[in-house]
Amino acid sequence: MNEEVYRRLAERLDQLAHGFPATEEGVELRLLAWLCSPEEAALAAELRLTLETPAEIAARLGGNPESLRSQLKEMARRGLIKAGRAATGRGLGYGLLPFVVGIYEYQFNTIDAEMAQLFESYYQKAFGRMLTLRPFVHRVIPVQEALTSPLEVRPFESAADIVNNSLSWGVVDCLCRQQQALIGNPCNHPLDVCMVLSPVADAFHPLSGIRLLTREQALATLRRAAEAGLVHSVSNNQEGLWYICNCCACACGVLRGMAELGVANVIARSAFVNQVDEAVCVGCGLCLDRCQFGALQLQDRVQVDPVRCVGCGVCALACPEGALVLVRRPDHEIEIPPLTEAAWQEQRAAARGIDLERVR
Repeated sequence: MNEEVYRRLAERLDQLAHGFPATEEGVELRLLAWLCSPEEAALAAELRLTLETPAEIAARLGGNPESLRSQLKEMARRGLIKAGRAATGRGLGYGLLPFVVGIYEYQFNTIDAEMAQLFESYYQKAFGRMLTLRPFVHRVIPVQEALTSPLEVRPFESAADIVNNSLSWGVVDCLCRQQQALIGNPCNHPLDVCMVLSPVADAFHPLSGIRLLTREQALATLRRAAEAGLVHSVSNNQEGLWYICNCCACACGVLRGMAELGVANVIARSAFVNQVDEAVCVGCGLCLDRCQFGALQLQDRVQVDPVRCVGCGVCALACPEGALVLVRRPDHEIEIPPLTEAAWQEQRAAARGIDLERVR
C-alpha cells in the first residue's frame, strides 16, 4: 500500500468541516485503500469543494481533459467524489466528498466483510471525535403521528413535508445495519428504509442501485420505519435536505456513539419534547423499549426526562392508550439549524478551528 498517497487524501478529508481524524494505527489509510486505487486517491486529494469541470481540473493539475473526464465519472459513480453542476455553470463538475456523510454511505452496493471490519476498527478508534463537535452532523425530525394538532411545524421539521416538497424519491438498504450484520452483530430492524430525495424530477437512475419510489411509497416507507421503532434524522440544516436516515442505536454510526463510545450528545434534537398525559397513562411500560435515548422512566406513570428526550416521537407509536404526544419546546430551548449546508460547514469549521478556504 502506498501509505503516503492515502495519507494525503485522509488529511484532505480531515480539512473538511465533517472531519476524518487520523488513528495511530493508520486504520483510515487501509480503509481508503479498500475504497480506491492510489491513482484515484491522488486525484481525489487534489479536488476542491467547489465543483470544477474536467477541463478546469486539467488546466489546474495538468493532464488530458477527456481522460480525466472518464476517471472522474467512474469515481463519482462509485461514490468516491461528488458530481453536479459546475460552479462556473459550464457543465458537469466534480469535487471532494466528505467521508461521513458521503463516501462511506455511498458504499451500500459494495460493502463486504473486509470493509465492514475496517470501518468498525476506525469507528472504535476515531469516530467519537467527529460526534462531539457542534453543530452536530445529524438532526432528529419527529414522527408525524406523534405531533399534536394544531401545532406549529416548520417544513424543515417535518419528515412528511420534506418528502412532499421533493420531486424524486428513492430508497437504499441501510449501510449501518449492513455493516453490523457483516461483522456478526445483526439487528431486527428493516434494511430498506434509508431514503434519498431530490428537488429534480426523475433524478435517480435505477442502475445506481437506488430503488425508485413514488411520493406515496416514500411516505409509506416513513410510516413503516417509524412503526419499526426507527428514528428519522436528516442533515443538520434547513434547506437542501436530500436524505432521511431511519436510525437505530444498535447499528447507526451516530446513535451507537451514546452507548458504545460514551458520547452523551450525538445528534441535534428536534424542536419538540415528549409529554405524558398522566390521566391516560396506565403505566404499562411498552414505550420504554422504544426510547433509544434513555429519556423515559416508569414509576406509577411514565416520566419524561426533557434533557434526554430528542423529540423523535417513536415511543408515542408504542403507546396503546395514546398517552404520549410531542409538544413544542419553549423558544429558548430550541436550536435553529443553520439555513444551508454551506452555513453548517462554516459553523462546523469554526468549531474545529480549520480554514475551509484551503479546500475551496
